[in-house]
Amino acid sequence: MKLLWLCLFLMCSFKTFAVDVAIHNLNSLTTNGQETVATWIDQSLAKTQNTLGPLQQTTLPIYLKPQYFAFEPVPWASVKRNNPDGLELHIDRYANLNTFTKDWTLYHELSHLYLPLLPYTGFWLSEGFASYMQNVIMRDSGVISQGQFVQRLNAGFERARLQTKTKQQPLNELSSDMWRQRAQQRVYWTGAAFFVEADLALQKQGLSLASVIKRYQACCRTARSSARTFIKELDKLSRSSVFTTLYAKYNTRTDFPAVTKAQLNKL
Repeated sequence: MKLLWLCLFLMCSFKTFAVDVAIHNLNSLTTNGQETVATWIDQSLAKTQNTLGPLQQTTLPIYLKPQYFAFEPVPWASVKRNNPDGLELHIDRYANLNTFTKDWTLYHELSHLYLPLLPYTGFWLSEGFASYMQNVIMRDSGVISQGQFVQRLNAGFERARLQTKTKQQPLNELSSDMWRQRAQQRVYWTGAAFFVEADLALQKQGLSLASVIKRYQACCRTARSSARTFIKELDKLSRSSVFTTLYAKYNTRTDFPAVTKAQLNKL
């Protein structure tokens, strides 16, 4: 890639779907490593935007933290809320493109950028959306099959059901305290179940969750929002009460919803 030879400093920029991607610390990798990581990020962003539409920010900074010893291609990652929003990626500097592509983490973090920053009590929505969408994006782009899509969601739901036995607080309360209680499985995957149910309900109207989020990203996304305001915007865009109805059921629920493989196969 000619572009890589132009990376004379600690940052390399390229353009994907009208978004300027600025990769910080790229040149800490070998030449082959730079090409691998730049291609992976480029392709992952393209896959994400194919499902969810263009990101409504002109620049996407990505801060690399290459690791010499790692047991997975992306051991840890997070969204850096700023102006513009960005991502921090801790990566295995020796991973190949195929290994990076099959890892879910970057699709998860990119999905977060389509939603505003919600308060801690609404993090179950943020993490649920990203947990669901990482699998939708991978399925849509052929990284995983429909069968694997169903299996991955069902496995996440099973982990959440198990953790719900010991983490029975109302979901919004547990969402605020999930790091201390290590309750991520219940919070993330109960949130994912919310969006599965929303997607199934929208299908009956000839819509999809991705199509509603595309509209939201294009017209209405703000940097921050309350959970209720965000939910009401999605109902307005879908001309439905799908989201507010489900939110009333989920926000303070103490159990895990009954979502079956048969329902997942309809997605």
